[in-house]
Formats: sequence, C-alpha cells, structure tokens
Amino acid sequence: MKAHDGLYIDGAWRPAGSADAIEVVNPADEQVIARVPAGSASDVDSAVRAARAALPAWAATPPAERAARLAALRDVLAARKDEIAETVTAELGSPLPFSQAVHAAVPIAVAGSYADLAAVHPFEEKVGNSTVLHEPIGVVGAITPWNYPLHQIVAKVAPALAAGCAIVLKPAEDTPLTAQLFAEAVHEAGVPAGVFNLVTGLGPVAGQALAEHPGVDLVSFTGSTAVGRRIGAVAGAAVKKVALELGGKSANVILPSADLARAVNVGVANVMSNSGQTCSAWTRMLVHRDRYAEAVDLAATAAAKYGDRIGPLVSARQRDRVRGYIEKGVAEGARLVAGGPDSPRERGWFVSPTVFADVTPDMTIAQEEIFGPVLSILRYEDEDDALRIANGTVYGLAGAVWAAEEAEAVAFARRMDTGQVDINGGRFNPLAPFGGYKQSGVGRELGAHGLAEYLQTKSLQF
Repeated sequence: MKAHDGLYIDGAWRPAGSADAIEVVNPADEQVIARVPAGSASDVDSAVRAARAALPAWAATPPAERAARLAALRDVLAARKDEIAETVTAELGSPLPFSQAVHAAVPIAVAGSYADLAAVHPFEEKVGNSTVLHEPIGVVGAITPWNYPLHQIVAKVAPALAAGCAIVLKPAEDTPLTAQLFAEAVHEAGVPAGVFNLVTGLGPVAGQALAEHPGVDLVSFTGSTAVGRRIGAVAGAAVKKVALELGGKSANVILPSADLARAVNVGVANVMSNSGQTCSAWTRMLVHRDRYAEAVDLAATAAAKYGDRIGPLVSARQRDRVRGYIEKGVAEGARLVAGGPDSPRERGWFVSPTVFADVTPDMTIAQEEIFGPVLSILRYEDEDDALRIANGTVYGLAGAVWAAEEAEAVAFARRMDTGQVDINGGRFNPLAPFGGYKQSGVGRELGAHGLAEYLQTKSLQF
C-alpha cells in the first residue's frame, strides 16, 4: 500500500503539525519502504478533541447499529486480507504464509466476534430493585505494539466501538502502515467521523501526550512492562482507568505422563512463531529430570528445522537485544544446543532459532522476557518443584500443561499463577479472555471480558 502523508483525524486525512517523519524499514533487507508523519502533542490534542466531539452521538447509537458498523469493518478487512498480509510482511518481516494465516485472519475473526457481541451484550440488566446500566467509558487512548500490528489494534478498537466509545490510536512506530490500512477500512465501513482517529508518532512524544491528555478516559496499552509502569503512573495521577497487557515468561510444563515428542515439538513451534516476538510464548520448557535428556535432543532437532522458516526481528535494536540475552545465557552457564548469537544471514535483522539446556530458574534467560526465538529448558524434580519454577517469575501471562489425562493437566493448571493456560495444545479461542497476573498486566482483552473493559457501570434504584 502507499503510505499516507497525513493523520486520520475527524474522518479525514489531515497534515501533521510538523514535517517530522518516521522511516518505515523492511527488517528482511533493511530498506526504507515508506515515511509517515511523526505526530506531535498538538496532533494528539486535535485527535482527542475530535473524539470527544463525536462521543455523545456514537454512545447514543443503538447497539444494533454499532454492531452493523463492526460487521462492515470485518467485511472490509476480509476483502483486503491479501493486502493486509503483504503490508505486515513488508514492515514486520513476517513470512507471507504466517501473515496470511495469523496477522490477517485472526483480526478479521476478532472483529467479527465483536460485531456479534455488540448485538447481544446486556448493556442493561435488572438487579433486584435496580436497573444497572453499562455505559461507554468515554474516549479511549489506544497504544499498540508492533509484534501483531493489526490484531492488537482490532483487539482494542473493536470492543471500544462495540461499547460506544470514541478512540484515538497511536500505533507502534515500526509498523504504522498496517495502522493506516486499518484507518482506511474504518472509513470504508462507515464509522462516523471522529469516532476513530489515528496519530502515528513516537512513543515518548505522541504516546505520552495521549496517556497524559485530560480528555482521555481510558488508556489501553500493550507493550513492555517498563513502559506499562510509566503509563500506569501517568494515568493514576489523573485517576483514569488503564488496561495494560504487558510482558510474559510463560512456562510450558510437560508432566511425566505426557506425550513428550508432541509436547516438545509443539512447544518449540510456539516459541519460534512470529520469530519469537510473542508476549505469550512458552519460552520456558519444564521437563521432569527422568525425561530431560530426551526432551533436549527433541527440542534441538525441532529448532534446527526453523532456520530458514522464521523471519527477522523487527529492528536492529531488537536483534541486538536478543543476541545480548543469548550471550548472557552462555556467560551464566546455560548450554547451547541449537542456534547462538551469530547472525545467520549477511543482511536483515535475523537471529538463529536458539535452544538452551541446563538452564536454572535464577538465570537471566529464565527470568526476563527476551522477545526472540530463544527457548530455555529447565528440569524439575516433582510436580511441586515444577509449580514453584512455573510461578517463579514476576510474570503471569500464559502457559501450557501436558499430561496423558486431561484431568491431570487441568489440576496442575489450576495452581498456576497465569491468565491463560493451554491444555495439551488447546486451540486459540478469540472469545476467551486474554490478560495477565502479576506484572503481566491489568485487565483483559477479547470476548465479553474485553468488551467490559470499555464500559462503566451506573445503577438506578426504584
């Protein structure tokens, strides 16, 4: 797609307040493919003002009509799915088949789910002698990451639209073209002017201005825990609500009774998916001591198959960060059984699929989010030890448990301090709530729980 040289505010593409621009670079070949405006605090102010002006009419729009606009948005995205996939591949580096199957298809499904929910959600209910109203929270400031650029936008904007909120979106500076394409789709779907607004820009400028703006009632952010803390502090000073989906260090617990080969192979695939740039990736594989050596061999063999199948990391900065973690893992005594810090290609920001064995729970690579194709394999003595290791980080976003009997896996999963657990390779469910315990965040996305984040409650007593 051709990049817009303006910002989408109040239903039209408008020039930014300054000539500053952001270069969009293809991570696979390091070539500049586009330039987009670097929005300023004054641009954010214009967008928030447009959203506030549009809010009353959109909030008063019947839910059935809001559902119809979301259904139209789903249909526009579906009609442009090939363009979506190609755009994500160009600015994120994701292999085209993965962009088609995940980056394009999943957001379409999520948009459709909110079209359905908006039509049936109980925005009013009777509780004793009260009528309880679930009303839109107001203007939403949505700040989204680069790793799943369209999915993260849809996971915030679709429920906000369903709730009757108006939105200002500040997408990641690495992947703004997908956000511009989404703005085109919103426009084509007939969402009223001002209800959705897009300001591309840098996080410390446009992102901070959006989080601080007194006209924003809710800040929804997905990204690092460090930035989430800052946003939480800014929002807390103004007593405004936040929804934070942050980092993860998810445990893939393979109980002794499990089908080891399947659990290891699926686990490696999960970590390598999207070049490891997934907050919910199962980056710690926990294996009983009696089956540990076999699991390590299986994982090393599986990882080797991904050498020419995964894309680059999003930026040189991210590549260097991941390589630094690999070097630290070696320095702290972990054993490399696949991959390593050396770049596998002369051009592009690639990192080899990497597997560490002999990782102990106190190592940096077992505690901190790496956000690259790096798997740590840890051994445990018994189930209590496995639970201690699984729960032994500041994060609690996702995880997995494998066992011969589903009941055995479920019993273990119930004791894990994490927001989502896949049982024996459970499938992704766009209606299930997604979000974290501990420092993995506050609030939930997807399904009815995601919609509830954008509503506030009023009771009328009779």
